[in-house]
Amino acid sequence: MIAISDIRKNSLLAALPEAELQRWISQLELVDMPLGQVLYESGGNMNFVYFPISAIVSLLYLLENGSSAELAVVGREGIVGISLFMGGESTSSRAVVQTAGLGLRLRGADMKEEFNRAGPVLHLLLRYTQALITQMSQTAVCNRHHALDQQLCRWLLLSLDRLDGNEVIMTQELIANMLGVRREGVTEAAMKLQKAGLISYVRGHITVLDRAGLERRTCECYAVVRKEYDRLLPNKEAT
Repeated sequence: MIAISDIRKNSLLAALPEAELQRWISQLELVDMPLGQVLYESGGNMNFVYFPISAIVSLLYLLENGSSAELAVVGREGIVGISLFMGGESTSSRAVVQTAGLGLRLRGADMKEEFNRAGPVLHLLLRYTQALITQMSQTAVCNRHHALDQQLCRWLLLSLDRLDGNEVIMTQELIANMLGVRREGVTEAAMKLQKAGLISYVRGHITVLDRAGLERRTCECYAVVRKEYDRLLPNKEAT
């Protein structure tokens, strides 16, 4: 049986009332979430929902030509697979692990049963879904109107909020795929941040040296997303 302490490492699960949490213990399964694992594909059936603990999952939209852009990131603050309980059963996005770690998964049938009880689980999941939609909307605005170095700052800050340390392991090619830009653009943006003393970037390892500086340099999009998570999910440990 999974320890309560492990379950509470996911802030959404930690916000559940004790009665619901106790009911879920036997249904949750602790799983490894390796880098690059695809949790679901666009249009595919969703058999599980995932509650990351130390992993981070990227929700991506893929175009017909193979290019992609990130819609949102989900870490220890949330759940992957909202379409399953919102009635869609499938989604147009792809979910892939961008930072390896651990997570908890729950069978889709169990998730829908809990949601349909129309109690505290439903209300908590609806608030989380609203926060996630805000992140998706703000990402679209940011990618259209703000400079690439500001987008990179936002992406780094959102990732840091879901990690314990100050290091993000990610190649420039993967970052380019996330942001939907050319790799050369990411290289230029990362160099700007490195010259400003905000980050150190060596062989796929980005170390944030000055988080406050990143927050000053990024656009307003990060603050908007953070504020909405704080407003809707007050019991969480991280955005």
